[in-house]
Amino acid sequence: MDIYFTVVSFIMGIILGSFYNVCIFRIPNNQSIANPPSHCYNCNNRLKPLDLVPILSWVFLKRKCRYCGQKISSRYALVEMLTGILFVLVYKVYGLNIITIYYLALISILVIIAFIDIGHFIIPDSLIIFGTIFSVIFNLTGQGIVLKGSILGALICGGGMLLLINLIEFIVKKEVMGGGDIKLFFMTGLFLGIKGGLLTILLSIYVGAIYGIGLIIYSKIKKQEYNSMIPYGPFISVGALITVLCGTNIINWYLNLFA
Repeated sequence: MDIYFTVVSFIMGIILGSFYNVCIFRIPNNQSIANPPSHCYNCNNRLKPLDLVPILSWVFLKRKCRYCGQKISSRYALVEMLTGILFVLVYKVYGLNIITIYYLALISILVIIAFIDIGHFIIPDSLIIFGTIFSVIFNLTGQGIVLKGSILGALICGGGMLLLINLIEFIVKKEVMGGGDIKLFFMTGLFLGIKGGLLTILLSIYVGAIYGIGLIIYSKIKKQEYNSMIPYGPFISVGALITVLCGTNIINWYLNLFA
């Protein structure tokens, strides 16, 4: 039975991942995610069902449009595969529970936000608003986390980072973090509560530092100029993903160090 639900989780993930690709492309361009139907953005031919099979269509069409031969970005298959894997991992951690839906919604929003931020250096307010409304409604019904902890998590994480970043920017006299990143901290705090939200902040710093150091070393090796403009949304998303999947174990491990 476990194998059955694992497979279902993966299939559901890659199917939704295909839709998330539409969101990733259209939302930053202020286009409807519903209309027009899926089509090739090069030749405008409407895609048929066989062109839209997650991952497999990309493989069997040899990464090209069936109609005009335009190359299809590997990002499409990557998003589908990543979403499928994440759905399986959430199911493995939380099982067949209503809270699983809660975290799948968060992960879905984070996947979309991360790839939009990578491509456009923006975090759309519409996604933050959607996530905020979803979390509040879910928590109000008693199906998510305790509402008080959710609200405090949002205020402490979002508000705390807002104050900290403003202080840092006042000292260094330049922008160090965009407003979208602070809003994302607010939303993750709402979903994950105080402990989960703070852990997300800490993990995002570590992930960002590791990436930054790696990028500097790579630039030195390739003798290229280091680009200091890095989208922070993906680091927040990775931090939140780790918190969803391993947060309880990490927090317990840390607390046991002082027991």
